Amino acid sequence: MLLVSEPALGADEKQALTAVIDSGWVTMGDRVREFEQAFARMHEVDDSIAVGSCTAALHLILHALGIGPGDEVLVPSLTFVATANSVLYVGARPVFVDIGSTAVPLMSLDDAEAKCTSRTRAVILVHFAGYLAHRDAWQSFARRKDLLLIEDAAHAPGLPTVGTYGDAAAFSFYGNKNMTTAEGGAIIARSRALRETIRQARSHGMTSGTRQRLTARRPDYDVTILGFNYRMDELRAAVGLAQLKKLPEWNVVRERLSLAYRERIAAQCPSVLVPFEAEWSSTHHLMPVVLPVATNRQAIIDRLRKRGVQTTIHYPPVHRLTFYRDLYPDTLLPRTEEFARRELTLPLHPRMVQADVDLVVESLAGALDAESPVGAVA
Repeated sequence: MLLVSEPALGADEKQALTAVIDSGWVTMGDRVREFEQAFARMHEVDDSIAVGSCTAALHLILHALGIGPGDEVLVPSLTFVATANSVLYVGARPVFVDIGSTAVPLMSLDDAEAKCTSRTRAVILVHFAGYLAHRDAWQSFARRKDLLLIEDAAHAPGLPTVGTYGDAAAFSFYGNKNMTTAEGGAIIARSRALRETIRQARSHGMTSGTRQRLTARRPDYDVTILGFNYRMDELRAAVGLAQLKKLPEWNVVRERLSLAYRERIAAQCPSVLVPFEAEWSSTHHLMPVVLPVATNRQAIIDRLRKRGVQTTIHYPPVHRLTFYRDLYPDTLLPRTEEFARRELTLPLHPRMVQADVDLVVESLAGALDAESPVGAVA
């Protein structure tokens, strides 16, 4: 089966893990710090903070920024549920914003403007599929509305502009991301004071870590703020350091494969829409396409699977998931809902070659040709 996503792990990662095990120090220590500094250099910022997941990163950012009960945070519904969950974690209310269009499935500035109230404190931008939101427009909006600006950059590690939009950005290193530590995440924050608050809060609010106490030969510590257990360990950091060295090359491969997809789809599946313009700044995390209106998507999925091609959907709209539908039953986002009904995610990862793209597109064309008006409504 040609998978939608596949981590690229090998000898370098094995060697890195072995070195950690041989060192005898597996909790947060020197490798975590080295990874934080390397990740910051890649994004041309002063520092970063490694954490256990992107969800932890979002929660820590909102917590450290003082978002809480009575506050509203603008979020897209076209995202993974963690984006909205993190808002609930701090006691605030997520306000779901529609996308601009099926061709540009990023959060709509116009709808964000319409949904701002006196309680709106922040906006979380999601760089969907790795395609970057327009920085200048969102920065202007945030300044005009006096809002905190946060990036959910789970799909977009490796571009220097990512993490520079506003107050902070959260990254993911989950197994299906452009680089992986199995589980893990990172935070970039503009303010040094904010970084220090986040750094302390990720480890129970303690004033020192285990490695620091060993080095200082002092066993005592204090807890001065509310904190969480959101640390990254040495094993994941070691894998992250190995992966980080390859990330720029992998992102180039993803771009090349994405362009090949666009060319093949235009030629063989002209009724299929590929969102965004080819020149759009992106890490090319996903390969989303939008099927024709009358298409039976499940039939397409089944036919591709029979050809050995996995597909998936990004995403079921968060506001339509049972938990959020029960919380906010009156939420209607017509453009998001239309996109989600027709979206299909094709395989895209650095282990693929041109022949894989050809197979996917040929299979998609064949599956679409097999469709009929009767099948489309079945």
